Amino acid sequence: MIDVSGVTKSFGALQVLKGIDLHINKGEIVSIVGPSGAGKTTLLQIIGTLDKPNGGRVLIDGVDVCGLSSNKLSDFRNQHIGFVFQFHQLLPEFTALENIMIPAFIAGEGKGKSKTRAEELLDFMGLSDRASHKPNELSGGEKQRVAVARALVNNPSVILADEPSGSLDSKNKEELHSLFFRLREELGQTFVIVTHDETLASITDRTIKMKDGLLQADASIETTE
Repeated sequence: MIDVSGVTKSFGALQVLKGIDLHINKGEIVSIVGPSGAGKTTLLQIIGTLDKPNGGRVLIDGVDVCGLSSNKLSDFRNQHIGFVFQFHQLLPEFTALENIMIPAFIAGEGKGKSKTRAEELLDFMGLSDRASHKPNELSGGEKQRVAVARALVNNPSVILADEPSGSLDSKNKEELHSLFFRLREELGQTFVIVTHDETLASITDRTIKMKDGLLQADASIETTE
């Protein structure tokens, strides 16, 4: 589903990624771990088409995203990729419902269809009673669930999460991690998660370790039935 081949990235004289090869299957939940400066977020941004590599290519659902024009790349990102960030990035002047609807509007969906989809996701998240609340009226865990709903509104191929539980307390972390697996089970969602959270990394299907711009390991987490 995602194929990263020979990806390199430099910022001036600093080479951040030194030739990354990575394959992620549909429906996988994959964590990327490593020390600060290892290149984790840069790799996530390149997979998410927010940045371009200096070399190599990235295929998502068979599409070489590195070869798309700016306009086509924006459309592809909006329709195929959902993002969840550490600090939610919700727009403060809009309600929870409106924040979720925004990517659907950008994709050209009408208000009625966008609202229905956003309401369905709020219900899925257990937040129907918070639909009219603005971000400053929500708890940290509620904000992050709204952010996940926003990422899902256009039925993306993959959700990319950068330290999604980094600002949450232990209880909300556990709830968010459980939510990721529920979304995989019920919606077939794929997740690529950059994290320093060892508990989250330990329960993902694979933990990919990075150091100094290189992959160190690609370990499967085996479970027993």
